[in-house]
Amino acid sequence: MIKKKRWQLVFLLFLAGMVNYLDRSALSVAAPLVSRDLGLGPADLGMIFSSFFFGYAIFNFIGGWASDKLGGKRVFTLAMAVWSAFCALTAAATGFVTLLVIRVFFGVGEGPLSATINKVVNNWFPHREAASAVGFANCGTPLGGAIAGPIVGLLAVAFGWRVSFVAIGALGFVWLLFWMKFASETPLEHPSITAEELQEIEGDHADPTAGLAPQPLGFYLRQPVVLATGLAFFGYNYILFFFLTWFPSYLTMAQHLSIKDMSIATVLPWVLGFCGLAAGGAVSDAVFRATGRALFARKLVLTVCLSVSAVCVALAGLVTTVGSALMLMSGAVFFLYLTGSTYWAILQDTVRGENIGGVGGFIHMMANCAGIIGPAVTGFIVQSTGAFTSAFVLAGGIAIMGVVCVLVFVRPISPVAASGMRSPIAPAH
Repeated sequence: MIKKKRWQLVFLLFLAGMVNYLDRSALSVAAPLVSRDLGLGPADLGMIFSSFFFGYAIFNFIGGWASDKLGGKRVFTLAMAVWSAFCALTAAATGFVTLLVIRVFFGVGEGPLSATINKVVNNWFPHREAASAVGFANCGTPLGGAIAGPIVGLLAVAFGWRVSFVAIGALGFVWLLFWMKFASETPLEHPSITAEELQEIEGDHADPTAGLAPQPLGFYLRQPVVLATGLAFFGYNYILFFFLTWFPSYLTMAQHLSIKDMSIATVLPWVLGFCGLAAGGAVSDAVFRATGRALFARKLVLTVCLSVSAVCVALAGLVTTVGSALMLMSGAVFFLYLTGSTYWAILQDTVRGENIGGVGGFIHMMANCAGIIGPAVTGFIVQSTGAFTSAFVLAGGIAIMGVVCVLVFVRPISPVAASGMRSPIAPAH
């Protein structure tokens, strides 16, 4: 498999995801030290966590739209450069305001990541492999979160938190050198791809969107399947960003772990998340091949696994020991990440390729409003109640609402409905 150029490209995207979540998780791991140094309270820290998502959510959509217009390789190149630079600049923060501004621009850089990955996969992979490719490309993200605890925690303790941000920011520029050398926008543009592999990519006639006429972006943004997928993704991200931003602080504040012990404890959920994300796309594609029903396969994996994750995270807020909370949260992250590729696969099943970046960016923007709301709400809950219990239960309840939306509204887009919205520049069929 790795001899195929398309899977080598996925490996580069996998590494980019590792760098992405290593950078993104760094502040959560170093938060106790940063808070003490800059004089930040829980509410301040919650707003700092949320500030990242203002820039991030907006550029989910802008980055996805740009990948349709300019190409995934160009957008990814710029995104990696921007987020790596602002990760390193975190070391220059002097207080609440400067850290807030840096995190907003850091989010701007990271915003295009997932929609651009989906665009690259759409350009490079046959439909039968799409969910697996998206899953493998994205499963570097939880692995980055797993190594963030030990790397950032130990660097911060040994050399100070500012040094840790500069060191991990530099990794992005190293990755960028390989991406610029080995990636291309489409298989046809790659100088060393074989004719056999081109045939494998272009010979797949199972595209379920082939019967739909070309449409303007606005047509897709009004479709119930797109909106419902975005709402379910919101529930997914609410749990994910609650875990990403506040679970390390929960372990130190509520369970009284040291920075060193917390850094090690957070590895387990991330490793299980890596396993879930790596397996989720393959499971979805396997159900698709067995049933011949792509959308059914995505919905089955999404609704079952997101429901289990929601129950686990709610129960994690009700237990009292470190071990039980860690086990439940690990289970929540594993089942959460099993659904990670299904949101993007639903789009591959329902949206034409020329719109995949913009539509993917739109639902990612919807989903990442959870990052704006969730960390700040959690901060205020903790400050006002002195406990995390309500925050855990709220995260689980929001995810269940997303499951209901998928069950009710995720259906194929009707060719009849689409024909009534045919773009004026659509070619005749």
